[in-house]
Order: sequence, then C-alpha cells, then structure tokens
Amino acid sequence: MNHALHTSSLTSLPLLARGKVRDNYAVGEDRILMVASDRLSAFDVIMGEPIPGKGELLTQMALFWFGKLGHLCPNHLTGELPESVVTSGEVPQVLGRSMLVKRLKPIPVEAVVRGYLAGSGWKEYQDTQSVCGVKLPPGLTNAARLPEPIYTPAAKAAMGEHDENITFEQTEQMIGPELAAKIRDISLAIYKEAAAIALKKGLIIADTKFEFGLDPQGQLVLMDEVLTPDSSRYWPVEGYEEAAQRGANPPSYDKQFVRDWLEQVRIHGKPWDKTPPAPRLPQDVIQKTAAKYREALERLTG
Repeated sequence: MNHALHTSSLTSLPLLARGKVRDNYAVGEDRILMVASDRLSAFDVIMGEPIPGKGELLTQMALFWFGKLGHLCPNHLTGELPESVVTSGEVPQVLGRSMLVKRLKPIPVEAVVRGYLAGSGWKEYQDTQSVCGVKLPPGLTNAARLPEPIYTPAAKAAMGEHDENITFEQTEQMIGPELAAKIRDISLAIYKEAAAIALKKGLIIADTKFEFGLDPQGQLVLMDEVLTPDSSRYWPVEGYEEAAQRGANPPSYDKQFVRDWLEQVRIHGKPWDKTPPAPRLPQDVIQKTAAKYREALERLTG
C-alpha cells in the first residue's frame, strides 16, 4: 500500500477507458480488467495527487459486498484472478486492486438509494419537500433518517459532467417500465440488507448508488463498484445522533475531508472555482483521507 498508483499503464491489453478512478482494459470480447487506481476526484475534478492504498481498499470493500449480496442479484465477477491476464511485469499494477469482470451492456441509470437525508437530497428537500419526485414528510432536518429508504435515480452523465437527478417515471421512459421497476426493487433490497450488516459494525450507510448491466441473455447484473466509500456515504454510529440533532453533517468515511479542504482553500486570494487543475493536496490531507478509507474497511470486515 506504500506505492501509490495514479494511472495504470498496461501494454499487454487494449485500454477501453479511463474513468475518474478506474482504468478499464479489454480482455478478449467478453471480459474487462478493471484496475482501481489511487486517483481521487472531488467536484468531478481528478486531483493531481493519489491517495496511497485507496484502489486496493475500494476493491477489497467491493469484493466483500459482492460476496454478501450475491443471493439478491448476480454480479459481474468472473471468479478468475485478474493477474492471470497480464504479463508478469505488469502484475504489481494489478495485484489487489483489480477485478476481472464480465463485459455487459450498461444501463444508463444510476440507481441511487437514500436512507437518510443528505447532500443533493437535502438541498432538493428544502426547496420542494421531495427528492426526485418522492414526497417526504415535512419538518425533516439535514442528516435525518427517512421513515423508509427511497429510490431516487440519476441519469448517467458524460465524463466530467454531473449526473442529473431524475424521477422514476423518467427512468421508465428511458429503459421501459419493467426493467425500471426491477432495478428499483433490487436496489432497495440490496441497500436494506447492506445497511443492516453495516449497522452491526457501527457504520451507517446514509445513501449509495448502484450500477447495473445486462448480460447477453438479458439478465440483470450488478456491476462496477458496490457500497464503497466512493459510491456511498458512510457515517460512524458514534456522533451521528448529536450531529443530526444539530442538523449538521456527521463525520463521514469518504472524500468529504478533501471536499471540505477544497471549499476553504484560497488561490491568489480567491476560492477555487472547481475546474481543473485542482489545487495541490497537502500531505496531511492525503494521509487523513487514506486513514478514513482504511478505517471504513477495517470496521466493516473486522
């Protein structure tokens, strides 16, 4: 975990795409090697400095959850070792931070489930008393637990753009009512089961997003990452009640630490405008962020 990997450079496989965190390589026609780098993005801008060990931690956490949730929905794992498809010299770039997965037809909907009111959901609730068209009771505060988890989908945006919150009816128009309902129901079931498991370990999953694809037989498959601190808002149980009573954000196991630093940083006396290039992250922010990711995995897996 001491050697940070900002960008992988495999030459034995064709590069398909680089996302904010993952580098995807084609393995034949039917599989993809997903390499989780140590890149960190905040406000949709990739930071210049990697967070050592982050890619490994994200991969281990995703594998933990895929193992727990397989009975609810099939996932994209092939079961093969990722290092088996690269040359021996490239194994260090792949080991511990990669998944060898089935190539699927991605569904252009982010399946977002919220059990608590936070982030963009809280902003929208203040304006409309609802989130993505889901009406909520009056009088809720920031970080409040919702009476029941809600499904609030988003439309996947192009690289560098923000995903856009949409209503369930819009997803029905995009992908058809049957598939839209199936994704909603499976997403809620996965969230409820995962939230119960996490709570026993002293972690609250406030909200999360899932991604799905279709295999050649048309079967719905859970893909990408699942329930990592990059795709989910994790809060420790201790300190939650006190923060929620104040309507404050509880401390979280994710990149909120970096976001908070970026919000207060000044460049030539002015706030950063959230466009590239990002300000250089100081060493203590990098170390504290790495420690947050590590602690989340350790608490979860014991």
